[in-house]
Amino acid sequence: MSGGAPSVLDFAVIVIYLAGVTLWGAWLGRGQTGGRDYFLGRRSLPWGAVMLSVVATETSTLTFLSIPGVAYLGALGFLQLTFGYLIGRIAVAAALLPAYYRGELATAYQMLESRFGLGTRRFTSAIFMVTRLLADSVRLFATAIPLALVTGWPYPVSIVVIGVLTVIYTYVGGIKAVIWVDAVQMGLYLIGAIAAVVALQLLVPGGWPAILASAGGAGKLALLDFSFDTGIAYTFWAGLLGGAFLSMASHGTDQLIVQRLLTCRDLRASQRALVASGVAVIFQFALFLAIGLGLWAFFAGRSFERADEIFARFIVEELPRGLTGLLVAGIFAAAMSSLSSSINSLASASAYDFWAPARRIVGDDSRTLRVGRSFTLLWAALLVGGALLFIPLSRGTTAVEVALGIASLVYGGLLGVFALALFVPAARARDAVIAISVGILAVVGVWIFARAEVAWPWYVFVGTLLTFGVGAGLSAFRSPQPSGA
Repeated sequence: MSGGAPSVLDFAVIVIYLAGVTLWGAWLGRGQTGGRDYFLGRRSLPWGAVMLSVVATETSTLTFLSIPGVAYLGALGFLQLTFGYLIGRIAVAAALLPAYYRGELATAYQMLESRFGLGTRRFTSAIFMVTRLLADSVRLFATAIPLALVTGWPYPVSIVVIGVLTVIYTYVGGIKAVIWVDAVQMGLYLIGAIAAVVALQLLVPGGWPAILASAGGAGKLALLDFSFDTGIAYTFWAGLLGGAFLSMASHGTDQLIVQRLLTCRDLRASQRALVASGVAVIFQFALFLAIGLGLWAFFAGRSFERADEIFARFIVEELPRGLTGLLVAGIFAAAMSSLSSSINSLASASAYDFWAPARRIVGDDSRTLRVGRSFTLLWAALLVGGALLFIPLSRGTTAVEVALGIASLVYGGLLGVFALALFVPAARARDAVIAISVGILAVVGVWIFARAEVAWPWYVFVGTLLTFGVGAGLSAFRSPQPSGA
């Protein structure tokens, strides 16, 4: 066993992976001539690669490290959310993707401009930027945990190393590099997860039959909870409704995912990529939850200061040399795929939603490319800075809860205003801005004053209904208005 002492072999595996993926990603970006290449891959990428990129993007280090911790501390109830995730993606594929492809759009928020005007487009894009900056800064910090354990480096050094290596291929390669590297990285971290499953079979006396038997006896195999208590996070109804609305928001209104879907060759390919990603996520979360059960049996239910550290400590302290390096490389794969996707989507929104309209730039693709790369560097620096600021705030909290909480606070407002644009012809720009503001502020109020009564999976559902209801109410007595009114 490695026993917590990183070996030369571990370092070699990690260094070879980091160097290889950085150079390959940069090589993929050769021949780019404009913003359409850099941010949309000329809309020519195969749906299979886009599907893998979508899954890799949403499977950050938090999934790799924290989801096993969820099963370790509880049971399999988290998997109920994935049922709603699939339903939500089917809804997005049917309702929102056709609207995006009809307009040949570059960002998700461009659709809102055609309906409510440039101000609403910028308002929603700014909400996306702030949310993505905060949530992905937390994800970047979480990646520094295993790197610090392996190398002994301080968190700030670990964060900067990951950020610098990721921005190299993102800056040079653009969305094409991001998607193809994501696809490979997904394979790597799944190999790492399967290696952990095999290691637990060998390390736990009796292997997986004994693990499942002891977990069953402790009630940790419980999957479905039909309770109507909204204060319980993982119930069938919270998963079905809360998970569906969360998925509709994250995959239908968040530029992080929508940008990937817009790189497909046509609408049908984009729909396939989105729905298939929902099926893949169910199996993926089941795998990581199973690892959590194995860790619970291996550590005999021992208490840890942070749930995020359970799997990381197993990887660093208990696995054979070389295998530790492979799994840490898998953690980097999950982190770099999410970080590169975030950087590129933030740069895309900055260039298309703010810079181009402000400068009245239309059709100057080469100039958009140059400015887009500048925004890439800016957002990379901000994400690294945000991760550094989170270090002193991380004690006594769980990173996955922080990241999901941040996104859930605003996703309902975003999804509600998109629904308003699609289904309420009389709604004006003022109605949309007021509605989204009310929806977000109301959910923040729930989070502050009633989080014990309303668990986070319900936040997007509540925010969406409030936003749509307020917007529809404000416009109820108006006749349909022209676009941008």
